[in-house]
Amino acid sequence: MSEVYATRRSRLRERCNAAGAAAALISRPANVRYLAAAAPRDSVLLLGKREDLLVCAGPPEDRPYEGRPDESLRLHVLPSPGGDPAVAAAGLAAAQDSDSLAVEEHHLTVSRHKALASVAPGLRLTGLGGAVEQLRVVKDEEEISCLRIGAEIADQALGELLESILVGRTERHLALELERRLVDHGADGPAFPTSVATGPHSGRPGHRPTDRRVEEGDFLSVCLGATYRGYRCEIGRTFVIGTSPAEWQIELYDLVFAAQRAGRESLAPGAAFRDVDRAARQVLDSAGYAEALPPLTGHGVGLEIDEDPQLAPAAMGKLDACVPVTVEPGVHLPGRGGVRIDDTLVVRPEADGGPELLTITTKELLAL
Repeated sequence: MSEVYATRRSRLRERCNAAGAAAALISRPANVRYLAAAAPRDSVLLLGKREDLLVCAGPPEDRPYEGRPDESLRLHVLPSPGGDPAVAAAGLAAAQDSDSLAVEEHHLTVSRHKALASVAPGLRLTGLGGAVEQLRVVKDEEEISCLRIGAEIADQALGELLESILVGRTERHLALELERRLVDHGADGPAFPTSVATGPHSGRPGHRPTDRRVEEGDFLSVCLGATYRGYRCEIGRTFVIGTSPAEWQIELYDLVFAAQRAGRESLAPGAAFRDVDRAARQVLDSAGYAEALPPLTGHGVGLEIDEDPQLAPAAMGKLDACVPVTVEPGVHLPGRGGVRIDDTLVVRPEADGGPELLTITTKELLAL
């Protein structure tokens, strides 16, 4: 695997050199992990003029789920505690005779940026922009395999919860149980705070679980995700508690399901981000739910749960093959509740079978 990370660093170096930067400082943890196989706490990666270094505040702890640094990288551990690895890296870049250093300005604080400039006054600091994030958009098959395993874990945890008694239990308790099950089945941990929403809370994006108890006739919407070897995926489903769903629940569910299916079916290499959003959004918009819709239909996933691309009305760009994204339309009706259906898929060409669905828990409206 070492050659994978060396290739990634080489691609970034080419971009930096083309922009006139002799070296680069990577400080955003997910970007460090992408290029170095691991991101020990407070570490930064220096792509130097003569040598690449993983600069750490202290010796990396042996935590397998956090990954182990690429063995071809030399570790530089600060000699005393309390130092800033980013500031030390700037000094190391200057020691390698670099006259310029590209930095992740969107991640560095103003004070940290000033400290870099002061430690190496002869070093010209330039912006790296989102260069690493752009490299991360298209995944290799090893990355997709990690996402696939994470999706299997999330499916398994959700499936087990559905077999248990739900009435009378609180949203908070169910969310904690789901997160425990994720770890029990091999996840590093939850990909994000698990959302369990019942009754009038259901269908609300990003709902934080409360002490409200599950009641007969409720919509129950669940959104959870697993992290496996650093890679994060998500799944969201909505169910009805107790007896047969009410007519309004069936109608709303069928509408959201149709919107989600339209979004999934529009995923293809070359499809515009905004067109995927439009495919799902117009189904709900035409039914009169324009005001109840979330700002986007989906987003990329990977080492972070919310990555590029963004599938939104004003998003610019087109999908490539091997890009994992979510498709997650929903409708929330204040005071009544709502429906949310969320899948993680990988964009594939039609010749390879079209979009690959990673989260496979049924989307049938079940009465639990």
